Amino acid sequence: NTKKVTKLGLEVPKVSENLGEWYSQVLVKGEMIEYYDVSGCYVLRPWAYRIWELIQEWFDARIKRNPLNVRNCYFPMFVSQSALEREKEHIADFAPEVAWVTKSGETDLAEPIAIRPTSETGMYPAFSKWIQSYRDLPLKLNQWNSVVRWEFKHPQPFLRTREFLWQEGHNAYATREEAERDVLITLEKEKFAGGEFTTTCEAYVASSGRAIQGATSHYLGTNFAHMFDVHFEHPDTHEKTFVHQISFGMTTRTIGVMVMVHGDDRGLVLPPRIASIQVIIVPCGVGASTANEVKENLTKTCLDVCNRLKGNSLIDNNDENENSVAQHHKSSTIIRADTDLRDNYSPGWKFNHWELKGVPLRLEIGPKDLDRNQMVAVRRDNGEKLTISLEGCSKDDDGNDKMVVRITELLNQIQQDMYAKAEKELEENVVICRKWSECAAHLAAKRLLLIPFCGRPNCEDNIKRDTTLDDGTAEVGASTMGAKSLCVPFEQPKGDEQLKSNDQCIHPECGLTAGSFTLFGRSY
Repeated sequence: NTKKVTKLGLEVPKVSENLGEWYSQVLVKGEMIEYYDVSGCYVLRPWAYRIWELIQEWFDARIKRNPLNVRNCYFPMFVSQSALEREKEHIADFAPEVAWVTKSGETDLAEPIAIRPTSETGMYPAFSKWIQSYRDLPLKLNQWNSVVRWEFKHPQPFLRTREFLWQEGHNAYATREEAERDVLITLEKEKFAGGEFTTTCEAYVASSGRAIQGATSHYLGTNFAHMFDVHFEHPDTHEKTFVHQISFGMTTRTIGVMVMVHGDDRGLVLPPRIASIQVIIVPCGVGASTANEVKENLTKTCLDVCNRLKGNSLIDNNDENENSVAQHHKSSTIIRADTDLRDNYSPGWKFNHWELKGVPLRLEIGPKDLDRNQMVAVRRDNGEKLTISLEGCSKDDDGNDKMVVRITELLNQIQQDMYAKAEKELEENVVICRKWSECAAHLAAKRLLLIPFCGRPNCEDNIKRDTTLDDGTAEVGASTMGAKSLCVPFEQPKGDEQLKSNDQCIHPECGLTAGSFTLFGRSY
């Protein structure tokens, strides 16, 4: 059986051979983006931008409190050519992507001005002015802005765009130990240009079998401090001492990752914590012969349920160990509910519409439900239907509205179940592989590989070269691409699987001792 295709719904399923088209359709039809007349740039519609706002609220509160105590600031988007070229290694990494302003009207500028691809070279001259004494440290700044990286390779909304929104944190410390506190391990190949090591949060998209980077933090050492003369007088030796620096960033790419991981054949599937609307209430079962009194009562009930939900703050929109964030962000802790009372669309059309947009929970209320003093709740993540009592404003033992408590429990359960499903999907597709001869089969099966690896960049180049397919039959950059290093997991295999002292790097041409199990895979 095949579902009838309509203009409202998606026209392709979420399978690997159609994933690019599915992704484009779900973003446009789900009202997340609109395409723009500059290639690689996209309009973020309110449905998507609200997700970014909710991410901002959560993240901003977290970095502003102990132990980070970061403060927000803003630096101009323009960077002088002299500042950008001050650090050759750093600019070399971004040079192909830098966009330059060369004219003002019809007049050529005396010196081209770069649009920031990142802000180190724009911010650190100011750090040099502001930091004179150890008392000025640590200096911890963050800015929410947009950057431009003029990538020419297959732009995709959220995942690879020429302009994107992000936060970038830049901290300076007196000692390496302070700077390293949250930046622990890296791979040399994926190190940030100008940095010493990097940590990364990687996600896995099961439909494509590819990994994608979600967020990073970098220990920059004293490299940039030397280049931009960011130093202080040591309190004991009175010597000129260069600061230790870190940077960290998270972008709107995370929204694209979420869509890829959780979306399905019917559209978006939004986790409740970042859904613009968490609960949509839809009246149904009304026809031309339905009495006006019944219609009015149904509308009144829908509005009453909505107001009861919006007037409470029981929902846990923070992880279980971060409940204190709720004290600072009331907008993130109320239930975000709404009604769809439009009379020019059928209930079925509305159901499909809100499913496509990924609303976590739909409440259906009809005349028969009113007679039974109940409503039907439908979960977006798994389609499960439940009956919930509409009984007045009855209270539980703690004085909370029972209906609101039940909806709250459902939303929290949806959040947990979606995370557990994605985690299980990841765990089932990460395999320990010790034999080079087995790597190709695992990659073809869309798995990520934990392999013994020496850590040398040239050895990684060989692994990527020898796992690249070149038969011309698959999508370029996807199933044909070679495997690359993703990260060195903090949790290494243990017991019988743990790395032994005599284990060699997996590549047959290497012969060196493996330093760790390293996660390899195809990536975006």
